[in-house]
Amino acid sequence: MPPNKIKAVAFDMDGLMFNTEDLYDEVGMILLDRRGQKFSRELKLAMMGLPGNKAFEIMRECCGLADSIAELQSECDTIFEYMLPTRIETMPGLESLLELLESKKVPKCVATSSHRHFAARALGFFEFEPRFEFVLTAEDVVNGKPHPEVYLAAASGLGVEPDSMLVLEDSFTGSTAAAAAGAYTVAVPTKHSMEMDFSHVDHVAKRLDDEAILKLFA
Repeated sequence: MPPNKIKAVAFDMDGLMFNTEDLYDEVGMILLDRRGQKFSRELKLAMMGLPGNKAFEIMRECCGLADSIAELQSECDTIFEYMLPTRIETMPGLESLLELLESKKVPKCVATSSHRHFAARALGFFEFEPRFEFVLTAEDVVNGKPHPEVYLAAASGLGVEPDSMLVLEDSFTGSTAAAAAGAYTVAVPTKHSMEMDFSHVDHVAKRLDDEAILKLFA
């Protein structure tokens, strides 16, 4: 059990709230296929959870690409704009957890490595943004995940100490940031991240409405 009563919750977004990690795989495949290369599992894991500029720098280095980070980001954004309207879905248990938190009046925010335009668009498909106190994105921090800055900012914005805040993450990079901030950290791995090391988190759950998560607000 957490050391203090959980008073607020911070949600990662990609792969945690939405199935966008599935879409990132397809985008990565398309980007590299256009350049005569393959999007490997190893590359996917190396990029997962990082801010876009860091992720694309890893892609550039691993694949020897001449494209700039800005060019890769722009091409990625264009592909996503085409995919999102018909392909984005919420992850299992999200709506149940949101409804529980709202019934208990537990403040919550989103803390993502994505850029604000993309986060607003993804959240907008389900009219989720008004349900959160605020949304922190890559533009709101100097140091992206795995640095704890975004989760320290989340705790400050929610008006709680980090150890009174639950952070829900799906990746090693993101959960490392949460744990480093001193938050009560729960990993909810997907098929993309289930092989990652989560030995540093407080609990590993199968879904967002996992009994161990819900019990925190009983």
